[in-house]
Amino acid sequence: MTRSLRVDAVLVQAVIAGALSFAHLHDLAAAAGQTGWKAWAYPVSVDLLLVAAWRRLRNDGPSRLAWCWFLIALVASLGANVATAGFLDLQHPPAWLRFGIAGWPALAFLGGTLLAHSPAASDPDPKPEPETETEPIEVVPAEPESAPEPVPVAEPEPVPALPAAPEHAPAPAPPVPVALVDHARKVADDHHARTGSPIDTDTLRARLGVPAPMADAIAAQLA
Repeated sequence: MTRSLRVDAVLVQAVIAGALSFAHLHDLAAAAGQTGWKAWAYPVSVDLLLVAAWRRLRNDGPSRLAWCWFLIALVASLGANVATAGFLDLQHPPAWLRFGIAGWPALAFLGGTLLAHSPAASDPDPKPEPETETEPIEVVPAEPESAPEPVPVAEPEPVPALPAAPEHAPAPAPPVPVALVDHARKVADDHHARTGSPIDTDTLRARLGVPAPMADAIAAQLA
């Protein structure tokens, strides 16, 4: 049996694009002063860094490290394609182009080392431990214990009654000056003349401006 050969259009397109990009990188490196095998090593370095970053993204998932080096390699490849399309004078390359080409090997070495030896951003889920079969444990009911005998409680002794506190004797009436008594008598007479009724203790205290105990003592002397 003979197998029919099928040409994959996507694969052919990838080969053509890779060859053109490879040639553009070689021409750019040669224009910047890298001759011989050095000019051919530059496109290999750029493409390998691009593939390494893409592989890291595909296997370990998105990460800042992989995206960073993927974009750096992609810009280097696209920049070579644009530069060789007539935007730069390759016969007289600018100084920044020579600087970039000269510094690319160190940059590519750093990126490849980080992509190869940096741990993944997220560790895979640990494998679940196999469940071990356990024999059922037979529970034996405990025998009921006999209730303890009640302990006799001694009756509390009666507490003797405390002696009654002595009643407080009424506070003695404050001394009242004779002059204040005479003035209070005049106030009481004036009140009786105006109202026709004897003055009460509250009115007397308000008129004289004295505390209640002293007002009571003055009223007792006026009675």
